[in-house]
Order: sequence, then structure tokens, then C-alpha cells
Amino acid sequence: MLRKNRPAFAIREEPLGKIKGHDIELYLDVERPYPPILRRPPYPASLETRKEIEKCINEPLDMDVIRKIGHNKIVEITTPVLITWNDGKSRLCGDFRSLNNYTKADRYPIPRIPHALDKLAKAKYITKMDCMKGFH
Repeated sequence: MLRKNRPAFAIREEPLGKIKGHDIELYLDVERPYPPILRRPPYPASLETRKEIEKCINEPLDMDVIRKIGHNKIVEITTPVLITWNDGKSRLCGDFRSLNNYTKADRYPIPRIPHALDKLAKAKYITKMDCMKGFH
């Protein structure tokens, strides 16, 4: 399966890309409207860290992989956080805790592990993919 679809997978650090025609729209189910600027104050960061955060935001913006949201393009719902790994590489994350007060709580339980394992018992392929930097 992987060999057949090789062009769809990144196997090492490569420039970001996107599959044209497969845009994904994510919608947030909220209980009440949230203010356009919801993020917390920025965390203390060195000039070098702030430059890296800007680079991590601007690179996918320039490539049209992500886009600004909102009617006036100034909606801010997260505080950027730069996570640095032991090898010196970094990953941009967002602190969305301030948004928790506005989102609807899920009314269904988290699946039980034994039930999930039973569903996987007859699987032909089991994979774990992080899409080259995404958390899972």
C-alpha cells in the first residue's frame, strides 16, 4: 500500500505540501460566541524563539497550506508555543485552553480500550501516522 502511494507520503523532512482538491474545513461547535481575540498574552520568549515562531507560521501561510480565519482576518484564538526537541528541531503548537470555556462538551464517552482492541483484531493493516509533524 505504501509503495503504491509513495508520492502521498513524506519519509523525511521535506518542504510542506498540500493535495489540491482535498481541502478540509474544520468547524468548532461553540455554546456561545467567543470574542475575536481570545488568546492569552504571549509567553516570554527570546528574540530567536519569536523569529522561529514567525517562520513556523509564515511558511505554511505563504504556501497556502493554512489560512487566517474570520471575516476581518484578525481572529486570534491561540497563543503560539514553540516546542524544541532534543535534536534541536522545533514544532509550533497552540495553547487553546482559553477556548475551552466556549466549546460544547462532548456528550459521548471515550471508547473503552478493550472494545477498540476487539475492532482492530481482524485488521489487515494497522498504522500510526503523524503526517510528518502532526500529533496523534
